[in-house]
Amino acid sequence: MSKERIIIDCDPGVDDAVAILLAFASPDELDVMGITTVAGNVALEFTTRNALKICELAGRKHIPVYAGCQHAMFPAPRRAASVHGSDGLGDIGLADATISKKSQHAVDFIIETVIRYPDEITLCAIGPMTNIGLALLKEPAIAQKIKKVVFMGGAAFCPGNTTPAAEFNIWVDPHAAQIMLDSGVQLVMVGLDVTNKAVITTDRLNALRIGGTELGAKVAAMMTSYGNGDPCLHDPCVIAYLLDPSLFEGVAARVDVECESLFNRGRTVAFVHEHDRGERNTNCQVISGVDDERLFALLNTRLLNLC
Repeated sequence: MSKERIIIDCDPGVDDAVAILLAFASPDELDVMGITTVAGNVALEFTTRNALKICELAGRKHIPVYAGCQHAMFPAPRRAASVHGSDGLGDIGLADATISKKSQHAVDFIIETVIRYPDEITLCAIGPMTNIGLALLKEPAIAQKIKKVVFMGGAAFCPGNTTPAAEFNIWVDPHAAQIMLDSGVQLVMVGLDVTNKAVITTDRLNALRIGGTELGAKVAAMMTSYGNGDPCLHDPCVIAYLLDPSLFEGVAARVDVECESLFNRGRTVAFVHEHDRGERNTNCQVISGVDDERLFALLNTRLLNLC
């Protein structure tokens, strides 16, 4: 089986870090072409710094990191402090990287890579979708060349986690998310409907701690800090979906985002039934179920064997 070429668009973030490490731990299935960063969980300066730290921690200094957008198309109101800690990685004291980001902007890297490898690039969007939305605006032709986008975002059938209406990644930049949803690209939505079922338990953390690896201990430390504020493992579900879609179940739907309303900013509305969609076609596979035991078994096995 050929490897899937992926770009990880992210805002690390503890669960972003775990998602990136899971991708690095799966070289037989995934070819990480690059990591692009966006402001989200913390400011762009920190998300980029954290992406570099993760690459160095995993011994993947050759993976290029590209900084992207510093804020949303129409910035969100101020919000409370991040559950990811002041540094975005759980404040466990992870050392700064000795490697540097690339000079090219993330949006241009996405465009150039998709054009270079038509129908081969899967975008793994695990932060706000600003970079992807702007790439689609700057070069609309890439919509026909992207293989698919698997994104962590939204809450189709459950409440949000940032407001009662909205999940964080969509809330930060609803306009970019709607551009992506309108693009015609094949989309898989891995939102709170499924990630809320991937709960970080003490037993699951202990499995990493007692695995006997330095990386496993550091990941467990990050996840412990993060789990005090959010007990669910969101972003790694995107990578796990690529590795083993049989872990998940979902439904085809028409998904749209509320962009204008102050109180409903970022609400994702999913129309599943034909009579609700009207003449609009489905635009997204909405993932809503997961075999969480198998998910965490996959995660722990891969991370404990990452070298």
